[in-house]
Amino acid sequence: MSTPQSQGTERSTVKRSLTGLLIVLGVTMLSGTIVSVALPQIVGSLQGTQSQYTWVVTATLLASTSSTPIWGKLADLFDKKRLLQISIVLFIVASLLCGFAQTTGQLIAFRAIQGLGMGASQVLVQVIIGALVSPKERGRLNGLIGSVMAVATVGGPLIGGALTDASWLGWRWCFFIGVPFMLVAMVVITRTLHLADVRRHDTRVDYVGATLIAAGVSTLLLWVTFVGGSFDWISWQSGAMVAGGLVLLALAVWVENRVSQPVIPLHLVVRRETAIAILASVAVGMAMFGGAVFLGQYFQLSRGYSPTAAGLLTTPLMLGTMGASTVAGWMVSRSGRVKPYVLTGLTTLTLGFLLLSTIDASTSLLVVSLGMLAVGLGVGMSMQNLVLVVQNSVPLSELGAASGAITFFRSLGGTIGVSVLGAILASRVSSNITSRLDEMGVPTDGGGADAGTLDLAGMPPFLRQIVENAYGSATGDLFLVAAGIAVFGLIVAFFLPDVRLRDTIDLPGEEEEPVSSTTDTDVPPGPEKRNMRRATHRDEKGPVRDETDPLPS
Repeated sequence: MSTPQSQGTERSTVKRSLTGLLIVLGVTMLSGTIVSVALPQIVGSLQGTQSQYTWVVTATLLASTSSTPIWGKLADLFDKKRLLQISIVLFIVASLLCGFAQTTGQLIAFRAIQGLGMGASQVLVQVIIGALVSPKERGRLNGLIGSVMAVATVGGPLIGGALTDASWLGWRWCFFIGVPFMLVAMVVITRTLHLADVRRHDTRVDYVGATLIAAGVSTLLLWVTFVGGSFDWISWQSGAMVAGGLVLLALAVWVENRVSQPVIPLHLVVRRETAIAILASVAVGMAMFGGAVFLGQYFQLSRGYSPTAAGLLTTPLMLGTMGASTVAGWMVSRSGRVKPYVLTGLTTLTLGFLLLSTIDASTSLLVVSLGMLAVGLGVGMSMQNLVLVVQNSVPLSELGAASGAITFFRSLGGTIGVSVLGAILASRVSSNITSRLDEMGVPTDGGGADAGTLDLAGMPPFLRQIVENAYGSATGDLFLVAAGIAVFGLIVAFFLPDVRLRDTIDLPGEEEEPVSSTTDTDVPPGPEKRNMRRATHRDEKGPVRDETDPLPS
């Protein structure tokens, strides 16, 4: 039986571990959005195009999305702490490479490597927190997690804008700034994080399934990016890429249904709670990534603000997300109910997108701010609570795979959002510029003149005004598409079961008595033996907390 002194020591250790984990989560989320406001400057200085602009973001999300389920599965098989340390090192190295990139192509490649570290860190942090805290107590903690993610996701543009405008720093520090924080997090986690040893001798990683999933998703996303520009919607290229992507994903499902240890266990994905939460998370993912990326571009290219000012103008989005996630997390922990907050959040998200769909180059900033605030409130109330629904419905032994699955689909939603919305934006901008130049009698050769470049400073004044108006109206069009997807997420969420969050870390019936005096040879093979192994893992490096103890406030 643990004494009050040992419980106090353990709680203190958990607090310090959570500090390191939240730093990792915050920095990796920040890296995804800190470049959003700085991207026009970055791509312009590297002589990039609108398509490359989108790919600086898409490459990161694609690598993160494709690798997320793999990291989640590995977390169920190997040492979670060691995996997290590997992901931190990978992220640091990639960040340094991005900072020293000399061409847009190099930056896109290095951002893809950075995405691998991002995907690993984000899912592993949530898995480790799930192994430390019960779902009901995690509701309150999710308020803190949501606040960190909000500040990182939406505060990133402000930080990126300030760094870009500082002549003694510049845009390269958008990549360098996270390195010292990750080093601090590495030290904290190494010294304070102690988890049960869950390494298994019968480990089998489904590399074939993982490769098929990554290849299928990547093929479809590449098609979304290039269709309508490099080739037509109805063309042999479209047919080949869509058919190829679907075939690869169908093969992935076939493989996952037959291997003993799939990357994404199908019995988790088809479970009612998980399936509904995944579909709703796709909509939230589009809001979280697409909103921050394209709002920063709107303020700079359509309204003429500096990167710092553009970051400040996105503050309502950050405040809405941070406030809603904190309050909703606290109320979820009190009541143990999640569905009301998810429905309210997705409704508010839809209304916010509808309001933003009305903007153009001359819209009042008050209207834009109200739309951003509504989107932020919606994301804050729904994002982490959807993860909580999934984690509440699975045993501890499948926590990594379940967390990886929902993080994968949320990231997939973000990747699809950036790709689809980026493609719509590029197409609309080019069309608007071409149409306006044709009205003025200026030859465009069908290419919209300088529509592909983001270097507004080098344009003639009359052309710059045309481009600014084009970006303004096109931004409203893409948010109308986002509103339609948010409506789909809201409809799906209505079918979410109104479950109560449990007070224990593991599901009832999954926790077996310790068998410290029993060896594997004393237990017959089968499910009983596997459950007993699962229950007997104990931490040899530090104290093991009582699963019913609440997280200290």
